[in-house]
Formats: sequence, C-alpha cells, structure tokens
Amino acid sequence: MFKPLLLTVALTALAACSGPTNRVEMTPLNSTLDLRANVSSAIVRTVSLPSYAAAEEISIESPEGLITTDGAFLWADEPERAATLTITRHLNDILTATIGPDPWPFAGIPDVAIEVRVEEMLAGNDGVFTLRGQYFIGGDGIDYPNRARSFAYTTPLVGEGLNGVAQAQSQVILELAEDIARALSR
Repeated sequence: MFKPLLLTVALTALAACSGPTNRVEMTPLNSTLDLRANVSSAIVRTVSLPSYAAAEEISIESPEGLITTDGAFLWADEPERAATLTITRHLNDILTATIGPDPWPFAGIPDVAIEVRVEEMLAGNDGVFTLRGQYFIGGDGIDYPNRARSFAYTTPLVGEGLNGVAQAQSQVILELAEDIARALSR
C-alpha cells in the first residue's frame, strides 16, 4: 500500500521538475534566386548570436522594452545550429558552389569562409522582427578579397503568437542568405 503511494508521489515530483516540452520550429522558406558563384566552395562558420537569441527559450521584447521569455516554449533546434544550417541550405540552393557548415564535411579545404555575427535577433514589442549584425567573407583555400558587410533586416510579425515569430525569423534569415549569395556571385 505504501509503495504505490510513494511511487506515485515520486513520479509526480519528477514530472513537475521536467522542463517545457512545447517546441517551435522555424518555418522553412525557399529563395527564388539562382546565381553563379565566383568560388567553388564555401564554409559557413557557426553563426554567433547574442546570448538571449542563442538560448533555447524563445525571446521577445516585452511592452516595457525588456527581453523576456515565458519559458513554456523552446526552439525545436539550438538557435545557433539552426541559423547556421538554414543559411547553409539557402546558399547551397541559390549558388552553383558547394556550401557546407562548420565543421567542413568534405575533403580538402573550402575556397572561402563565411562568418555571421548577429548583434540583434528579436521580435519587438512594435510587431517587427529585427535581425542586425555583420557578415565576413574571406579566402581560406584561395586568394580571395576579404569582405565585411553590415546588415539590418526587419519584417512585420504576421502570424499568430510564436509561430509568427518563427515565420519572421525565417524570413530575415532568408534575406541575409540572399545578400551573402549576391556577394559571392559578383
């Protein structure tokens, strides 16, 4: 009699300690660009995100202007990994070059490396999602002119709740990938 009660209490306590299980996935988007690359291969280094954007919890700006999360919903993948793989996929689809994420999955070394450093990636309390930072392209395997470019993209939050945040985030990451592709096609 005592053992079943103890087991029930232990399982209830364990369930109460478990973290949130609701996960939100970035909305997959496709580019309409098709560009000829001026390199044969490129590596996308792991995207650097601010700590609030790199966390599993989905961050938004509160009405008071604070960055907050409710902790009940998590991104479906680690944000830095998801951003890196999404940019890699877009570049691979847009360009005629072989594009791979860090660590480089192919033999040899890539012609160029792409570094993305994000300063802001946030759904604002004004209903606008912002992605702002810099990207860098430099020669790894070939003599290639180093480039540093700033970027700032905004898009309105159009969907409901956190799905709207995911859609907006996907849109601005696509815009960033398209700009990087244009820089590699000149």
